Amino acid sequence: MKTIYKISLVLLLGLTACDRDFDEPNPNSPTIASFWKNAGDAEKGVNATYSTFYRTASTYSRWMFYHGSLKSDEGFGSGGDIGLNNLVSFNQNDYNQNLTAETWQNLYVGVFRANQVIANVPTIEMDEALKARLIGEAKFLRALFYFNLTLYYGRPPLMLEPSQPLDTPPNASTEEAYAQVALDLEQAIPDLPVSYTGIDLGRATRGAAYALLGKTYLQQNKYAEAAGAFEWLVEGPGASQYGLTENYRDNFLISTENNIESVFEIQFQENLSETTDNDVDESRVNNTGTSIAQFYAPPGIGFNDGAARRWLIDEFLEETTTNGERDPRLAASFIYNFTNPAGPDDTQVYGQSFSSRFGDGPNANGVWFRKLLNDHWKNQEGFRSPNNYRLIRYADVLLMYAEALNGLNRTGEAYQYVDRVRQRAGLATLTSAMPGLNQDQFLEQLKHERITELSGEAWRFADLKRWGDLSPALSSRDPEFQNFVVGKHENYPIPQRDIDLNPNLTQNPKY
Repeated sequence: MKTIYKISLVLLLGLTACDRDFDEPNPNSPTIASFWKNAGDAEKGVNATYSTFYRTASTYSRWMFYHGSLKSDEGFGSGGDIGLNNLVSFNQNDYNQNLTAETWQNLYVGVFRANQVIANVPTIEMDEALKARLIGEAKFLRALFYFNLTLYYGRPPLMLEPSQPLDTPPNASTEEAYAQVALDLEQAIPDLPVSYTGIDLGRATRGAAYALLGKTYLQQNKYAEAAGAFEWLVEGPGASQYGLTENYRDNFLISTENNIESVFEIQFQENLSETTDNDVDESRVNNTGTSIAQFYAPPGIGFNDGAARRWLIDEFLEETTTNGERDPRLAASFIYNFTNPAGPDDTQVYGQSFSSRFGDGPNANGVWFRKLLNDHWKNQEGFRSPNNYRLIRYADVLLMYAEALNGLNRTGEAYQYVDRVRQRAGLATLTSAMPGLNQDQFLEQLKHERITELSGEAWRFADLKRWGDLSPALSSRDPEFQNFVVGKHENYPIPQRDIDLNPNLTQNPKY
């Protein structure tokens, strides 16, 4: 079932301006103090925090996928968006460029909304268990926003109270920022339920918080802490809540959302009543769908602004299944001329054959990310796809748990969790195919496993950054990495307009 959390009118309250003292409250406008009165207000505040996911294009509607996939070696800017193409080619001179500055801005909108909940809900007289849960959800969401701010910008200022116009917070260090993410999650975990039903599906669960906590520690190579968090989901009380779907592609279809493999899922809804697909300005409408499908779809179906690198296909073709067939995850992950092994005449692309759409033209060797598309039920994309994004899948947790165990030199124990992922794809177990790998060899194999399992799901940049693999050496796979400067491009620039307004904020190195 879909659950969409629409923005509450009172969140991000602003003062209307006219010829008067700007510090004088407007008697006709609601105020923060007049809003937080009851349990309904508390829930509206949390729902508004979730609604940050749909705020313009700059979070999970579109741009987070650009940051996670196109900026990595698995994707590139393939269309006419010059700003995007320059950004993912590590050629950014405008530090107020919308793709980075507005992502920063809207992640902080989410932080502000979460801070409102965390600061104001404790004083409301209401059911204490519900109160604790709502505060826990807000802390989970603040942690998610700060996780992304830290991953992509390195040194975000920590704002843990509702912000005021004259606030000038300094940069936090990366270590301080990740520590706050972990603290929020650790505080949220006891008050979050293990699961939800009905209209509450999609809210943050205890398992989602443990998974994000593990990601946070793993991103810092804190293997013991990461393993401890993942253990709850894999071998602990949460293990009964999760599993792998029998069919890998069920994780990307609109008909099989919120399934047993989904640890945290961004809920989307088509909401056609708000506007037409011809209106691209999502900031002016209440669009609860995602526009990524329109921008990732092949030409003639969508805008083709982002596409996949063809080297990824070779990763899938390194092995066959135990029945001698191709890894089924390849066809689930990409549209290309051999999505159907029989070739372009038999490969269907939104109701037409690949050969009839692209022939031997400039797109004949094109590869497009398929997981976020709607070709299983539509013949054309639009700006408000209702297909949910599975932000954290259980397969990802299993592979991360294996990585953490391997980091602790417990490689022998780690094999079984990779085996579960491989067996779902029909591959031989790693235990039988590659026994006796040492710690470094196992990590190299895990890098391959994460490509074949998670390509196009916006985690590749985080993986490369965690492994220390971001460098010009990746230009053999992605020519754009010829421009990569070590010590600079691991992070985006902090928006210059924020630095101009805040004397305590400094720019990231080498920008």
